Amino acid sequence: MTTAVVLGLCLAAVVVVLVAYFATARREGRGRARTAVEVEADFYDEFAELDYFDPRTIQVGDTATVEGSRFKAIGALHLMRQGDEWTEHLLDDGSRRVHWLSVQERPEGLEVMLWTPVQAQGMVPAKSMLIMEGVEFFPGDRGTVAYRAEGMTGLPERGLLDFADYRAHDGRLLSFQRVQGGQWVASYASPLTPGSIQVDRKP
Repeated sequence: MTTAVVLGLCLAAVVVVLVAYFATARREGRGRARTAVEVEADFYDEFAELDYFDPRTIQVGDTATVEGSRFKAIGALHLMRQGDEWTEHLLDDGSRRVHWLSVQERPEGLEVMLWTPVQAQGMVPAKSMLIMEGVEFFPGDRGTVAYRAEGMTGLPERGLLDFADYRAHDGRLLSFQRVQGGQWVASYASPLTPGSIQVDRKP
């Protein structure tokens, strides 16, 4: 009888230790720092849960509604630079004024920008501060990317694209681009939230 009691007490002690161990491990898991991969995975999970349209799936021929304005996706540039890849979609609103919609995955999440052309009046992007329409813009990233064109872009099927990015103190973005050998064109950027884009698929 005494042996059975001792064995019972030992088993109870083992159960208590195991419960305490798993409870501690769970608390430590909740409190530990999350990796960038985990944060990004949560971002895309939330993206799917909220049932937003995924702008990474836009195709040439789609009709996109961006912040209430309708555009036709008539072309795209698939860009590559130092292992990074992203896409810029050429959108036509029917009034001969085009916009570029850039979609790029970054460590902090998905970046979607709507680029609106601005008159550069023959300006060349210097490596110093420049003034555009009375606003001071300061230099950021610049370089050259390889591209593959799809649809109607007015560009050769493949080539190299130079760019120079600028930012104002109020956060506004300005970018210059040119196909190598061509003229510089400039655009302002507006960041978009995923929920601001809806797409009607081409038939």
